[in-house]
Amino acid sequence: MVLSPSLSTIRIFLHVLAATVWVGGQITLAGLLGGLRALHPDAPRSMARAYNRIAWPAFALLFATGIWNVAAVKVADTSTAYQITLALKLVMVAVAGVASAVHVVSKSKAALAIGGALGLLGSLAATFLGVLLHVR
Repeated sequence: MVLSPSLSTIRIFLHVLAATVWVGGQITLAGLLGGLRALHPDAPRSMARAYNRIAWPAFALLFATGIWNVAAVKVADTSTAYQITLALKLVMVAVAGVASAVHVVSKSKAALAIGGALGLLGSLAATFLGVLLHVR
């Protein structure tokens, strides 16, 4: 016999699944960048466009399940440390989203690099802070 799923486990599963696509995809694409460039100069751009077709829906799912996660907690009844951690996570989510959007629309190599780097760092920080919030 296995444990029974609940609405909470479905919510957390969807959040983790979307984070896996969003963050894992960024790491994977960054790791493939050199090889893609060796194949063809336009290959990284083409693969990034393909990734964006699944990454941005995953980000939207992260956002929606994130709201659902916060709604499931009585934040006013949590510790100050929890509230600060949650606020910092929300800031990192915003950094990740804005920086990644800048990366997608940028025309200059500097903006592309900075947007990509800040998008990944913000995503990693948000993921870590999310783990802190759930392992308490």
